[in-house]
Amino acid sequence: MILTTTDNVPGKSYEHLGLVRGSTVQTRNIGRDITQQLKSIVGGELHAYTEMMNNARALATKRMVEQATEMGADAVVMIRYNSSSVMQGSVEIIAYGTAVKFTA
Repeated sequence: MILTTTDNVPGKSYEHLGLVRGSTVQTRNIGRDITQQLKSIVGGELHAYTEMMNNARALATKRMVEQATEMGADAVVMIRYNSSSVMQGSVEIIAYGTAVKFTA
């Protein structure tokens, strides 16, 4: 499966199959939350949150690819990511793009 943020795959022609998306909602771990709040006092990267967001993006991407595969897609183009707060202490990550099937 080819994944790209561009609107085409060089050297390939294709037909659009439709929108595909994958999402996940992640919450903070209370133990990590306390240590990350302490870290925010002195500054620097909040590694636990970075790891949580990276894992969430990976899961959302996996779910998007699964949907594209079910549609018979060869690639997903114009991939975008978005995040939003769902409630205090949780975030939704969504990955979306256009599933395409290569033509001769």
